[in-house]
Amino acid sequence: MRRLGLAGVVRGRKFKVTTIPDTAAVRPLDLVTRQFRAERPNQLWVADLTYVATWRGFAYVAFVIDVFSRRIVGWRVSTSLRSDLALDALEHALYERPRTGDEALVPRSDRGVQYLSIRYTDRLAEAGIEPSVGTTGDSYDNALAETVIGLYKTEEIRRRGPWKTIEDVEFATLEWVAWYNSRRLLEPLGYVPPDEFEQAYDNRQAASAGLAVLT
Repeated sequence: MRRLGLAGVVRGRKFKVTTIPDTAAVRPLDLVTRQFRAERPNQLWVADLTYVATWRGFAYVAFVIDVFSRRIVGWRVSTSLRSDLALDALEHALYERPRTGDEALVPRSDRGVQYLSIRYTDRLAEAGIEPSVGTTGDSYDNALAETVIGLYKTEEIRRRGPWKTIEDVEFATLEWVAWYNSRRLLEPLGYVPPDEFEQAYDNRQAASAGLAVLT
């Protein structure tokens, strides 16, 4: 049996390891190779998870982020690091971002057992999505997802803690994701929030389609 989380103490502070590589699992190819750029929504997603200490134990939080706009398209909070956590966040993203046409989507994750589980990879295959998994021990390999999680931990978790219950974390995450997507100004987007950045893209596409019809 593989452990899905390791706890320890460094300089008197408790920590939790959330990414345990599954060396026995067949690893998907690296389709991204650190090129975290997208020209449209639903072209490249990145997925990662983190933990939050509460008075009743650890809460685990999984995110799915659209690289094009840095928008959080799926998330989930759980008391367990089982594969269902990552899978539920993926299901949320697939529901929120239905795909149209034959445009390819690549979901990016690290080598954690949650993302290499049979149920997770089967769900990707069912949705017609080819997964991409990074290398082991590479601090830059999932940097974009880790950056968004860093904002979450700094702006919400550390600022409003300590946390009493996992339910408190879940409600706070709901509020923060809504604020982040609609109001958080992001430098890589030209200091606009993700929703506004995507709306501008949609407006450009609609304008281009209108010109094509006129010509």
